[in-house]
Amino acid sequence: MLDAALIAGLNHLLQGAGWARDRLKPFAGRQANIGMSPFLLGFAVTPAGLFEPLPETAATDVTISLPADTPFLLPQGLDKVMAGARVEGNAEFATELSFIFRHLHWDAEEDLARLVGDIAAHRMVQSAQRIATWHRQATANLAGNLAEYLAHENRQLVTHEEFASFRETLARLNADLSRLEARCKTLV
Repeated sequence: MLDAALIAGLNHLLQGAGWARDRLKPFAGRQANIGMSPFLLGFAVTPAGLFEPLPETAATDVTISLPADTPFLLPQGLDKVMAGARVEGNAEFATELSFIFRHLHWDAEEDLARLVGDIAAHRMVQSAQRIATWHRQATANLAGNLAEYLAHENRQLVTHEEFASFRETLARLNADLSRLEARCKTLV
């Protein structure tokens, strides 16, 4: 059931991306599995450049195994997820799938416009973007404040200046030690 919903979602995105369907058409009939244990999504490419579900027992041309931390990596982008993925099978098909998944994007505003109209959809998407921006800024501010607290008030971390000073002192000590070793060698 989840497979059908995911494939329906992917096909919805493909319907709005003729370039992606055109790139998939030469691979009609090819089959792939994309999975992250214990979940596995099997699909085949149709002659129209869309996906159709596969039975779990079907042999595939490509198997892409995603890392277990995929849900945590997704906010960082698909490239980050794919960097840890293990790909087996037809390299050309796998490369094409990877390219399509990286460049396939949902136009939420267009879908919302069908339900609520163009202006309302535009305003809803703008509001969502503002909230996402605020969320990122709030997270960055919290991280900065926490780092400042841990460095200056709680003294659990060292500041950049303290670390730079320590490195300079260590470098001077290392240079002095090298000179001392050189003098000792001349005495022997």
